[in-house]
Parts: sequence; C-alpha cells; structure tokens
Amino acid sequence: MDKEVKAKNLYKQKNNLSPNSSTITNPIDKSGLVAKINILGSGINSVNTASSINNPNTIINHHNEKSFGMVDYAGFINETNSIIREHTDIRDSLNAFHNMFINRLNCGYTALGLVNEQSSFINIRLLDKNSNVYSFKVFMNDKDNEIIKAIESGKITTLNDSSFLKLPSLANGPCVIIPIQIQGKIVCVALASDYNIQNHINLYQLAATNLGLLVQNSSLYAKVAQSSYMDSLTNLYSHRRFQELLSQEIKFAETSKSKFSVVIFDISDMGQINKDYGHSKGDEVIKVVANKINESIKKHDIAARYGGDKISVIFKNASSEEAKYMAEYLTYSLSCCLVDDIGPVNKVSVGISSFPEDTMDKEKLLILAEQAVLVSKTKGYNNGRSTIVSAQDYDFWDDAALNSFATVIAKRHSKLGINFEEALVNKFNNENILSQNHLIEVVTSLASAIDAKDEYTKDHSSSVSRYSVALAKAINLPEKEVERIKLGALLHDVGKIGIPEDVLTKPSRLTDEEFKIIQQHPTIGVEKILEPNPLLHDLIPLVKYHHEQWNGKGYPCGLKGEEIPLAARIVAIADTYHALISDRPYRKGMSVEKACAILEEGAGIQWDKELVRQFISLAPSLATKI
Repeated sequence: MDKEVKAKNLYKQKNNLSPNSSTITNPIDKSGLVAKINILGSGINSVNTASSINNPNTIINHHNEKSFGMVDYAGFINETNSIIREHTDIRDSLNAFHNMFINRLNCGYTALGLVNEQSSFINIRLLDKNSNVYSFKVFMNDKDNEIIKAIESGKITTLNDSSFLKLPSLANGPCVIIPIQIQGKIVCVALASDYNIQNHINLYQLAATNLGLLVQNSSLYAKVAQSSYMDSLTNLYSHRRFQELLSQEIKFAETSKSKFSVVIFDISDMGQINKDYGHSKGDEVIKVVANKINESIKKHDIAARYGGDKISVIFKNASSEEAKYMAEYLTYSLSCCLVDDIGPVNKVSVGISSFPEDTMDKEKLLILAEQAVLVSKTKGYNNGRSTIVSAQDYDFWDDAALNSFATVIAKRHSKLGINFEEALVNKFNNENILSQNHLIEVVTSLASAIDAKDEYTKDHSSSVSRYSVALAKAINLPEKEVERIKLGALLHDVGKIGIPEDVLTKPSRLTDEEFKIIQQHPTIGVEKILEPNPLLHDLIPLVKYHHEQWNGKGYPCGLKGEEIPLAARIVAIADTYHALISDRPYRKGMSVEKACAILEEGAGIQWDKELVRQFISLAPSLATKI
C-alpha cells in the first residue's frame, strides 16, 4: 500500500475533521511548531543548536511518522525563507510555494486567491500535483461558500473533502482554507489538500504568513511601477502619464479658452524590422524617433510613448493646421536620421486631432487621432515622405475611414467597458443562419477575428481550411464531408478566443504553465462556440481532437491511431504545415521542402503516415506561405 493510501486510511481512523472552523491564533505557540521541534530535539541535541538545525535528517514529523513519512521542518522553513529572498516575480514565488507543498507535504493541490475590496469576486488559481491549472471565481456574496465563510471568520478552516470547489476532475480529499491577514485585512486566501492537515497546520500557517508578506510586497512594487511617469525605453512620458497630462490640458483649455492638438506618429514596418533584424534593432529605431521628436518640439509641448511603435505629442496652443506644419517638419527631420542596417526613418504614419476644432471630449480626441493614423497608412507615402492626415481631412463615410474607424473601436472596446470577444461570441451564437453560404460567411468572419488577435497568425484559419480541403479531396472523401472539414478547419483555433493575449502572442518560448493554458483551446472552442450552436455540433470531434497525435501523446484526450477522427487528422497536418511555413516572432517561415521533411519525419509518430504521404505530394501545388 503506497504512502498516500496509508495516509488516507489513517486520516479516516484518527482524524475527525469538522466542517466548522478551527482557529490557530498563534502559528508558533507552545503547542505548535516550536513544541514539535523541541520534542524532536529531546534525547538527541537541543534543536536550537546549530548541529541539529543544519542536519536535515534530525527534524522529522514526530506524529504518525510511520504512516506519513518524514517531514524536514528545518528544510521547510529554510526553503520558505529562500523563496521570499530569491524570487521577485509573484508568479514564480507562488509556483515555488506550490512545489514545496507538493514535494514536502505530499499535498494533492494548492490554490491561492487575491482578495480585492473593489471586486465582487475572488479569482482563484489552483494547481494540482500533476501541474494541471484550474481557474475559477468565488463571488463575495456567496455566503454559503466555504472559502467566503473562512474569509469572513478570519480563521483557518479544515474540511473533510474538497467537493465544495465543484471541480469534478479534481481528486477529492480533506483540505485546509487559510485566510491570510496583513495589518488587520484579509489580503488573500490559500487552500491545500492534505491527509495530514492536523500535523502540518503550523507549517501552513507559517507559509501563509510569508505568502501574505509576499503579496503585500508585490502590491507595493506594482504601485511603485505604476507611479513611474517615464517610459524606460524612450525616456519620454509613459502612456499612463500622457493620459493624465491630456486630461489636465483639456481642463486648462476649457478654462482659458485655448486650443491644442494631439499628434500620433506611428513607425511603419516595425513588425518586419523585428523579424528581420531582431527586437533590439526595433527598439533602436523607436529610440531614434523618440529622441528626434523630443529634441525638436518646444519645451512646453509634451511627448510620450503612446504604446508599441507609436509616439504621441501634445502641441499646446496649436490649431490643426499649425500641428500639421510641425508634423511635416518632424517627419522631414526623421527622414534625415539613419539607423544601421535600416537606413533613413522615412516611413512614419501621422494622425492629428485638435481641441476644440474636432471635439472637446478626451476619448473622441484620441479615437480621431488614431483613426487619422490609419487613414495615413492607407494613403501611403509621396516621394518617400509620410502623408499627414488630420481629422478634418477625410470623409468619414469613405472606405478607408470606415475600415479605420472599425479597427480603432475594436482595439478600444475593453477601455470603453465592453468585452469585445464575448460580444463577438454572443453575436455569432445568436446569428440567424439562413443558408449554408451564410453559415460559411459567419464562420469565416469569426475565424478572421480570432486570427487578428495575433498579427503573425493572420489568415491562418483560412489557409488551414484550404489545405485541409485539398487533402480531403485528394483522398476522395464525399463532398458533404469535404464541406464539413472546410468549416471545421476554419474554426479549429476558435478556442483561442479564451486564451490571454500575453500568452497567445508571447514572442519567446512558452513556459510549461503557459503551454498548459494554450492546450485548453480545443476544449474552450467546443464549450464556448460549438456546443451552444446546434448547427455546428458535427464539427465538435474535428475541433476538439485536432491536436491529438498518432502515438497517443497529444491533447486533450490522448487519443491514438485511428481513435482520432479522420477529419481531425487531416486538419492536424494542414495546421502544422501552415505553422511551419509562416513567419513567427522567433523565426522565419520555413521552405516548403523543409516543412515537408518535418512532416515526413513525424509520419507514423505525430501524424497519420498515409495522410502525410498524400499531403506532401500536394504541398508544392498549394499557395505559397503567407
């Protein structure tokens, strides 16, 4: 019988845990951690001596030693202190605590939720011993929830089981809930599953106290970072400070009846520069532009990093025409700046909006400037010089203006209090589908919106759909099945709508935890998009299983061989092929020959061998990489 089974049996025999709270008023009192250490020290050496503290085998779990094995208390304390000392990133620290609980105390899972007084809920992040990640919300007004009960009591609570978490895939068992208090306020709540809770309770309290300090320090660091007014790359004002100064300028202009203009400079081709020369060269270009703008404007004007590749300037006491004149001078100055390997910086899109000429509303002022930038991009460059566009220069109803307006609004939806992706999903699921062609149009639009989350995956879904259809026709599948594969391939990545953008667009290699988040997208796609829509139910196997592998090492279900639906096997090959030939932030796209060689190498391991053979014969005739 293994250690965990013995632990469970002993727990049932000797521990009579009540669902009611158990209070630990002092984490290191006479009956707690110090007492245990002193008991263990008797008959050997005093535990306070250096020899016994430094010997990891001296201090063990005195109670139920045979059933639960040894617990190195000194090692536990030392590791806790090391985590606080050595980790500055809050996520790294929490992962380190998780690993410590799992490895030293044999916990089934650990969880942590930060308590925000302004929020109506607590976001809980739970990791089990297999590093599976679960995220869920606990609403503060749910007075029957055991977590809320523990928070309101401010006391450690031990429970017989974890069923209140409502996570069916999580192994059930006794757990402890520890509200973590700093300066009289509950700042977070920790959970752990453990069959030896009573003997480990002081260790949890000790670790929880350190967790509280960690969270508090992290909050202080965040506030310091937030209060920073300067952008570290450009030494211009940060975007946050720009917003504050713009609000102040509007108030001043309203009072003094004065005017000013906002000009946004968007450096073109930065994506290509980053891909061809690396992000350090891209940063160099941004710094050159920022320095030239900053040294060329008047002292009372304001320059800031607007975000990404954009620099914004507030020209005080300047009308739209005056701002345009100054923008022309700046773009000329930039065209005289040379960057090694790049040449002159002569491609900068420029948009202008003015107060009060165009609007007196702050949000609209910025939207008009951003829209003008996009119109400037569509107009291109005359004689190598930027086309400068003000909000007064374009007809709102022409195609360029409407397209740019839609782009700006989509980017700013979250700031306007709208969850754009949720709105998109709801619109899709509530669409009244009139015909098969209408369904294809709607699905294509949704797929394009998902691809737009990452500039490097533009047109990915439509390309995978085309490649899948070509392979399906090559193996003589019926037309109805080809049409199903066409739709399913368009939606194969639709679950990425639920993946955080910082994970989805991360330019470097994903961590193991981030990869586990990415692996959720087939299931998210099925649950959020396909299941609510009866017309799409026959696409569920295709979307859910397109990351399964022939050898059974794929996800989410570990299917292997012909257990994987044929349509999903087809899309898996098309998906991989397009990913290989496409540019990514961390590499250039591969040649057709190289991509096919990789597919051939994985045939019979990751992918269906016969389907790979068929696809390789088709690949040269397919469209070139995007």
